[in-house]
Amino acid sequence: MNGARIGRVGLYVFAVSAALFFLIPLYVMLATSLKSLVEIRAGSIFSLPVAPSLRAWSDAWSSACTGIACDGISPGFWNSVKITVPSVVLSVAIGAVNGFALSMWRIRGARLFLGLLMAGTFIPYQIILYPLVKLVSAIGLFSSLPGVVFVQVIFGLPILTLLFYGYYGSIPMDILSAARIDGGGFWSIFRHVILPMSPGMIAVAVILQFTGVWNDFLFGLIFAGRDHLPMTVQLNNLVNKSYGEMEYNVNMAATVLTALPTLLVYAVSGNYFARGIAAGAMKG
Repeated sequence: MNGARIGRVGLYVFAVSAALFFLIPLYVMLATSLKSLVEIRAGSIFSLPVAPSLRAWSDAWSSACTGIACDGISPGFWNSVKITVPSVVLSVAIGAVNGFALSMWRIRGARLFLGLLMAGTFIPYQIILYPLVKLVSAIGLFSSLPGVVFVQVIFGLPILTLLFYGYYGSIPMDILSAARIDGGGFWSIFRHVILPMSPGMIAVAVILQFTGVWNDFLFGLIFAGRDHLPMTVQLNNLVNKSYGEMEYNVNMAATVLTALPTLLVYAVSGNYFARGIAAGAMKG
């Protein structure tokens, strides 16, 4: 009994320590964003703001300088939305179809294709960056919104296809056989049989891809072009500016604003994410 209690106490201590490890930096960012520059210079980074103000948040959103433009990071937010939404929708849709075809339809060359996908998940982006730039330029999509969406979809497909492949591969083949006997084809079975069984795994795929695309810096910087720079690139330009006074409160507010969409996605759909992961684990 004593050993069980000690183990339980140790588990709680570890959980609280892990929570503090992630929450303390968030607290520092929030507290700093609510302080004035005078208060930041005079006090500790862990002290609460004496006169909280949202001025830094307003400046970060609409008037902070990100290079030569001084309209805040709001343009980057809408650019990130334009990049993320189609990238997530296309990659999840194609990944689900690929996973279904590879796991349950037994197409010719499925094993080879699956092996290539697995290899693609382990190739560092930096290795194929230059050939990818040449390819996107050759098809006329470099420095454009469709170009960066194309790249995000291509790089999201391997992991999403493998995710759906593992999930669909655990579905009994009798279900597919019964649907075929009833006259169902590839698309009708996918739409009417497979998709209704997939909301949990689709939620997992959407969250993973949304997080990856929204937080991406490298592809947005290289392929989006000057008119479509995502929020992460504009945040980097704001924080690393080499002129003027360093406004730590504005920088912290901009950082929280950039991370807020992913935090909201996890907060809203966290239960679906946990259920999808648990369903995939139990089926596997």
